[in-house]
Parts: sequence; structure tokens; C-alpha cells
Amino acid sequence: MYSQKVMDHFMNPRNVGDLDIADGVGEVGNPVCGDIMHIEIQVQDNIIQDIKFKTFGCAAAIATSSMVTEMVKGKTLEEAERITNRTVADALDGLPPIKMHCSNLAADALHQAIKDYIARRNQA
Repeated sequence: MYSQKVMDHFMNPRNVGDLDIADGVGEVGNPVCGDIMHIEIQVQDNIIQDIKFKTFGCAAAIATSSMVTEMVKGKTLEEAERITNRTVADALDGLPPIKMHCSNLAADALHQAIKDYIARRNQA
């Protein structure tokens, strides 16, 4: 089943909500399972100063969203870009094989938010 860390992040998710001003936004979904993840980042001097998420999905989807926000807050964009589905799952002490797609979604939403931030910055 689920590890203690997965259950903790599901029952007590960190960084839930919206930012007042989001510098980058990423949203991904999996039509097969119905999970949708929305991540917003606030960046200053190449560092993720704040990050919030909203997730519609199962316990693993909520836990992976929560964990990815904890993993990258205070990190550089380059460090955050190195986050993979495996690093998210490992940080949660593993996920059942049938739930690994949730860690893909969390990493993908984060990477989309970073790409959105870079695109917005390049337009300015």
C-alpha cells in the first residue's frame, strides 16, 4: 500500500492554494485516471521563492503534488528542472507501481510551470 510519507502528504498536504502573483503556471492531467494538477511558482533571482498547487485526484496525486512543492521551494530553476518522477516517488519512500503515473504528473506540472516562467520572462 502507501508509505507513511505518502499518507502524511495526503492527509496534511503542504503548499495548497494559489499565489497572489504567479510567475509561472503548469497544469497537466491524465484523462485515464482523471487526475489534474495545477502548480504555480514565484521566482526571484532564479530561485523558486514560493510554490502552490491544486490537485484533483487520488491520494497519490495529492501526495506527489505536495512533495514536489516541498522539494523545490528555495531551489534554483536548474535544480528544480532535475526533479523527475523517480525523485518524487523516492522522496515519498516509493509508490505502488499502478500509481507511478502520479509522480509523472507532479514532475510534468512543475516542468511546465518553469517553462511558462521562462517564456514569460523572455517576452518581457
